Amino acid sequence: MARPKKAPAKRGRKPAAAKAVAAKTAAAVPAVVASAVKASEKAHAAVTAQQAKVDAAATKATAAKEKANAKPTPAAKRAVAAANAKVKAENTKLQALKAEARTATVAVKAAQIEAKAEEVAAKAIAAVEAFEESLVAKAEADLAKAVAAFEAKWRKARGKQDAAKVKAHAAKEHGKASAAAKKLKAKATATAKAATPAAPKKRGRPAKAKTAAASAAPKKRGRPAKAAPAATAAPKKRGRPAKAAAAAAAAGAAPKRRGRPAKAKPAAAAAGTAPKRRGRPPKAAS
Repeated sequence: MARPKKAPAKRGRKPAAAKAVAAKTAAAVPAVVASAVKASEKAHAAVTAQQAKVDAAATKATAAKEKANAKPTPAAKRAVAAANAKVKAENTKLQALKAEARTATVAVKAAQIEAKAEEVAAKAIAAVEAFEESLVAKAEADLAKAVAAFEAKWRKARGKQDAAKVKAHAAKEHGKASAAAKKLKAKATATAKAATPAAPKKRGRPAKAKTAAASAAPKKRGRPAKAAPAATAAPKKRGRPAKAAAAAAAAGAAPKRRGRPAKAKPAAAAAGTAPKRRGRPPKAAS
């Protein structure tokens, strides 16, 4: 029976989609896992090939046995023995290859576990880096806020200080300006007076003004002297006085004044003595 012809392979570059899928698959599978998988596939392919050899040797051994049973000749017996030895040898190789295949399978699982651990570690590192980046960004934002708040606070405090300084300086300058204005005003007044012709000044000491207090008696300090009692007054009698005598006395006597009696002027003051000068007395002429 004739084999069907295969369709001719198309030459040229592979489609971009196929390349992308291959690259994605290669990137998804770690190199360790890919190597272990490749070794496992090779071991299993060897097991499959050896199994075919074992099956072929067993088929030959069965045919040799049938031939020896049909015609038991020494050559047929030797062929059976050789066929059995071949089957045994191939079977031994098959068992060894199966052990290698099992080891390769375990290696694949170990590589997969190791790759998973590396993936988890990489994800943890990426998470830490992302968290660190978020903290850095948050720190920058917080720093900007803190700087803005500090700047506003500092500007407010500095504005108050500057306002107080400006107020004090303004008061100082206002005082200087007022003093300068007073000096200039006084200078202008003096200049105006100097420009006006003054009256001729009399030489000598000016005469003292006479006051009325100079002619008056000096006032004595202290309590005034009591008035002397009248010498002609009769001694006071006890009892009720006579009516006639009381009426005559009331008609001839002067009316009584109320209040404190007037101060008696001493004779020395009435004589017109000079007022007492204050200060140190003049030196006696030697």
